[in-house]
Amino acid sequence: MDPVAHTFTGMALAAAGLRRATPLAATALLMGVNAPDVDVVTAFGPQFEQLAFRRGWTHGVLALALWPFVLTGVLLAWDRYVRLRRKPDAAPARAGPLLALTALAVVSHPTLDWLNNYGLRWLMPFDSRWFYGDALFVIDPWFWLVVGGAAFLTFSRSKLARVRWTVFFALATVLIFASGEIVPRLSAILWLAGVGTLVIARWWLRGAPPVALERAAQAGIAVAAVYVVVMIGASAAARAEVRAAVTELGIAPEEVMVAPAPADPFSGEVVVVTRDEYYTGAFNWLMEPRLRLDGERIPRPRGAEYQLASQTPEARRFLVWSRYPTAEVEQRPNGSARVRFSDVRYEGTGRLLGPTTELAAGAVERASD
Repeated sequence: MDPVAHTFTGMALAAAGLRRATPLAATALLMGVNAPDVDVVTAFGPQFEQLAFRRGWTHGVLALALWPFVLTGVLLAWDRYVRLRRKPDAAPARAGPLLALTALAVVSHPTLDWLNNYGLRWLMPFDSRWFYGDALFVIDPWFWLVVGGAAFLTFSRSKLARVRWTVFFALATVLIFASGEIVPRLSAILWLAGVGTLVIARWWLRGAPPVALERAAQAGIAVAAVYVVVMIGASAAARAEVRAAVTELGIAPEEVMVAPAPADPFSGEVVVVTRDEYYTGAFNWLMEPRLRLDGERIPRPRGAEYQLASQTPEARRFLVWSRYPTAEVEQRPNGSARVRFSDVRYEGTGRLLGPTTELAAGAVERASD
């Protein structure tokens, strides 16, 4: 998920009482929940390198085993050579609790990333398969509201902190209302109501003892966990219903995806994969019929032009990430061709489009020879 969701998760865990486990506990949680995203540096690499590398090595099982030890070592070094020299009377950080906290925080990161349809490679570097939860949209305002709210109640005591939270909620509200038809109007209204509820709760708890704020944070984390579990179950149920519905229509599905829609837990974007084609559509629990397929069918990529174009470095990097690849081949009168790659998950949205490869006249014939 997005960095805001990860950071709020670390803050909420700290607010729930874990920050009292040892000095530097809150820092350990915040570092842990964001550490796997160090692979963002690949954005400065060659084209589509980020897609090929992200959510792999730094998110897989080997990294999950190593990150807690690396982070704990960094924190203990900071504690010994910086913090304690500045404050000789301060209590030293303890290695055991720091290791446990960083492990918890690090594991939370790929768990949240798995929830959306972008995917995650849990088994890297031993196995490069992608896994998809298809449960939450990559930016989920309800997760922000619940987990961020749990953090807000604790970490908003100073005037500067309140200014920061005000700026965040204001920008998030503008983003939601500026999304037009992407975010349902009812969802936007519920977001405003949720923000208002948090402001009232913050005023109500302004003089509450720390234990009351910890319980509020624990309640927020519990609500978020229930929400995630319900969405996972709803996604599985939706996939089963879509599979049954398309089978009745005479379509033989090899795979079905029902991806979450932005800010709407009742809707999903559908992709049905058959041997030769992709079917797209929409699913909504509150409508009848729940499944509505689009009229257009998208052919699965194959052919000599696709095979040749897919060997370029940019295409190989894109196809490492692509879940439902497509290739539009434009033949030209002079015998040359242009191949445009994309992914059905983002078809027609203008997001995460793949590379375009130019094939010279006679390139396919020469390759076959």
